[in-house]
Amino acid sequence: MLLFEKLLLLYLLVINAGALLIMWWDKRKARKGAYRIPEKTLFVWALAGGSAGAYLGMHVFRHKTRRTKFRIGFPLILIVHFLIVARLLWHIPLP
Repeated sequence: MLLFEKLLLLYLLVINAGALLIMWWDKRKARKGAYRIPEKTLFVWALAGGSAGAYLGMHVFRHKTRRTKFRIGFPLILIVHFLIVARLLWHIPLP
């Protein structure tokens, strides 16, 4: 495995763990009635590569599951990320 591939996988692991953690943190704040993490921030984490972690967090913590922009947005971002990573790592042509 090339250095680029290792670094990409490490980045994706860290950013997805962070996105999962931020979804948990926001859900925790919601339950306590505390100041919330802006939705824009949640989407920035997903767009930065953490779409799998954000999507997983959405379902594991039952957080933002009623919001249409999250139900549609996170899966769409995840699909785009999958296609990009597939192209970069396995040289699969994009449609």
